Amino acid sequence: MAISAMAAGCADNSIPTAQLPELDLSNPLLAAWETPHATPPFSKIELRHYEPAFDAAIACSRAEVKAIVENPKKPTFGNTVVALERSGALLARIEGIFFNMLGAETSDEMQQIALRVQPKLTELENDISLDTVLYARVKAVYEHPGRLGQEDRMLLEKTYKRFTRNGAALSAADKELYRQYTTELSALTLQFGQNSLAATNAFTLNITDPKVVAELPGFVKEGMAAEAAARGEKGWTVTLQYPSYLPFMTYSTNRALKEKLWRANTSCCLGGKFDNTEIIRKIVNTRLKVANLLGYKCYADYVLEERMAGSTATVTQFLDELLEPTKSWADADYRTVSDYAATLGFRGELMPWDWAYYSEKYKNEKYALNDELVKPYLELENVKKGVFLLANRLYGLNFTPNREIDVYHPDVTAYDVTDRDGRFMAVLYLDFFPRASKTAGAWMTEFRNTKTVDGVETRPLVSLVMNFTKPTATTPSLLTFSEFETFLHEFGHSLHGMLGEGRYESLTGTNVYRDFVELPSQLMENWATEKEYLDLWAVHYRTGEKIPAEIVDRIIAAQNYLAAYSHVRQLSFGFSDMAWHTLTEPFEGDVEAFEVKAMAPTQVLPVVPGTAVAPTFGHIFSGGYAAGYYGYKWAEVLDADAFSLFKEKGIFNQEVATSFRENVLSKGGTEHPMTLYVRFRGHKPETRALIERMGLGK
Repeated sequence: MAISAMAAGCADNSIPTAQLPELDLSNPLLAAWETPHATPPFSKIELRHYEPAFDAAIACSRAEVKAIVENPKKPTFGNTVVALERSGALLARIEGIFFNMLGAETSDEMQQIALRVQPKLTELENDISLDTVLYARVKAVYEHPGRLGQEDRMLLEKTYKRFTRNGAALSAADKELYRQYTTELSALTLQFGQNSLAATNAFTLNITDPKVVAELPGFVKEGMAAEAAARGEKGWTVTLQYPSYLPFMTYSTNRALKEKLWRANTSCCLGGKFDNTEIIRKIVNTRLKVANLLGYKCYADYVLEERMAGSTATVTQFLDELLEPTKSWADADYRTVSDYAATLGFRGELMPWDWAYYSEKYKNEKYALNDELVKPYLELENVKKGVFLLANRLYGLNFTPNREIDVYHPDVTAYDVTDRDGRFMAVLYLDFFPRASKTAGAWMTEFRNTKTVDGVETRPLVSLVMNFTKPTATTPSLLTFSEFETFLHEFGHSLHGMLGEGRYESLTGTNVYRDFVELPSQLMENWATEKEYLDLWAVHYRTGEKIPAEIVDRIIAAQNYLAAYSHVRQLSFGFSDMAWHTLTEPFEGDVEAFEVKAMAPTQVLPVVPGTAVAPTFGHIFSGGYAAGYYGYKWAEVLDADAFSLFKEKGIFNQEVATSFRENVLSKGGTEHPMTLYVRFRGHKPETRALIERMGLGK
């Protein structure tokens, strides 16, 4: 069965039907969705549907762009810039599903599809951005914009810059080089991520001796036993998935096994079957070629031109400014834990695989605080209610499970999100637990963004994907305090998406500068230790007792424990990122040696030969944070300053919450982020806010 593409929403009514391809409506990715809120019909989508759908949607996009290019009328904001913004809707729908599933519910076949599809998408992107006539139309509007409102001006500026920053002004020969380099990069970054996932899944440690696990807390043993059973193994199994790996490293005294695990984790993709080192060389060298082609000295210069920081020099100064007053404190943290380990009979140099055990033990002794003490008050269902409650108290949002919405895995639950006046705001998907088909980590993503076309608003479909501790046969999912903070963090991103307002999809929600996008997420983490908030929901999953003030006080007291160490460790990733992307000559050296040198100013724990972070550093080599990892610390400075206003006025203060919603969360990328931040806070942020929050020097 076939139907004109226009009838299926491929294009707007200005494009003659005869110019549009026909769509096979037996393919659920191409058909209209008669589902709640037009949500994806996941149960009907099969792997065989993706490639034909991509091909059809790419053809639609080409037809839409062709109509803009061949429009005989004078270029205007509406017939060129807005038309370009509205094009590609069908393709965006399919990409939104496929690439999110590639991270959350992947398979070998799906990864092969990605390798085949990605070059086609890159080719389309290049064909659009390198089209001379299309660029000329956009440039004509940019040079003579007429009277435009703020949102329209920002769309015009972003569109024009997108063309110039993607090679539109290059010579014909250089355009072909740009096309070649970007095609190579899309394949390389995709392969990098696939290697990382495969290497993570490939390593397991099975233990059959009961004596080895006898010392471990019950929740750790239960999780290991469940993992072994799921794999058809006897005994207890540890994997490199974070909820499995970290508890074993934290509670086991078996140094030999912990060293084996640590080395496996930190040599992942450093040589071997899933080696990423050559891919890293190719990625950084190809990025350098792209930057040079576009007139930049290094890739960081190219990236940071379109960031809140604005320049490589600013980021370098920022990282140095945060390192200089904190490095000695981080070294002191290491000495504190080392000295403590010595009092327990440890001899020799404290190594990275010893760190989790002794630092946790010291924290437990000094602050009488450990995961086992806190976890009973953080039962996942209660935490979820608490997170929803916070969104309600601050922003008036309500969350209602919608069982009619199709989900992509049995672990996933979908919610209708409504505002205090009943207005539908979004669908929120929650996906909590690890599985072999899911990438490690935690992230917020969207199947669909916000936009308004011809007065009809489309609200977002937001998804939170996490890897939390699984429930066992006898115990529900009990989160560590760190996992609770992660939930709040990712939920902050979801608020940014769900509360977005605006006409243009490319400017709404989380479509902001990369070093601004972490502000809403990191701000949310501040409520994790507010007793006034915790008292509303945090109760012992067995007794119903509220979390005691004493425990909350211990958490607060312990928050600055190892704060300098954790801070400097995070800075080390920013230093590494900037080192890779400030290269001005092709890199043919040793990846491990380069990393050691780049991280040397921030090094606290001993360096272990044969290990490196870079080969699995997906944020910068496959995740969009190249020359942008500093953004986490940048946002920490913003959030430390921003939350101080809540502390001053009240953690549920409606005036402050409304201001943050109106000036930050709802605005997306419609204005420069510094303008938005100053409008909310009244002044520009300063790094001292973060240093003071860590309590260093007190």
